[in-house]
Amino acid sequence: MEVVTQFVRQYEEDPSILERIVTSDKTWVHHYDPESKRQSMEWRHPSFPMQKKFKRQPSAKKVMLTLFWDMHGPILVHFQVHGQTVNSANYCAMLQNELKPAIYKKRRGMLSKKVLLHHDNGRPCTAAATVETVQQLGFTLLQHPPYSPDLARSDYHIFGPLKEALHGRRFTSDEEVKEVVHTWLREQPKSFFSAGIQRLVERYNNALCCKGTV
Repeated sequence: MEVVTQFVRQYEEDPSILERIVTSDKTWVHHYDPESKRQSMEWRHPSFPMQKKFKRQPSAKKVMLTLFWDMHGPILVHFQVHGQTVNSANYCAMLQNELKPAIYKKRRGMLSKKVLLHHDNGRPCTAAATVETVQQLGFTLLQHPPYSPDLARSDYHIFGPLKEALHGRRFTSDEEVKEVVHTWLREQPKSFFSAGIQRLVERYNNALCCKGTV
């Protein structure tokens, strides 16, 4: 609640902080994922009356997507190399070698205004080396409330709609998956991303209200 309260106070004092937020998260994108929970249930063969239905599982082939975005849209779309462990070392390299140059190129002036970087509390994001790298890059870390997936913007605003759009489609290669993800992101209007950042204020206020603190 301290994290939520601090953010709400910052926003009330300076609503323009929303323009400085760069948020990120990661998710698996499968080569095939059933269309929906209901549609993924099918009748088995009549010879097996005791096992009428089974659930289709997502395909084993998948790619790890890490997305950095702000009010204006995607800044960096990164796909993890197969076999590479997601750890602090390669996350720091991503911040230094990919994210900062992308911000410089796509968001002129943002670096001088002090980027507010928001990511989850996973080990690669909270390791001492990552915290140090964030400071060296001149970013300010926007804390994420622990155990609060409903406040993770990428989860509730980006990845859900993305996976819904991909449900039921089969892809034959990682490259095809990557291209479809890029296409979907390009097709979303700026207002879609802006709404995702602005909704954070509403969700934080709701969290405070639920706890009876305001």
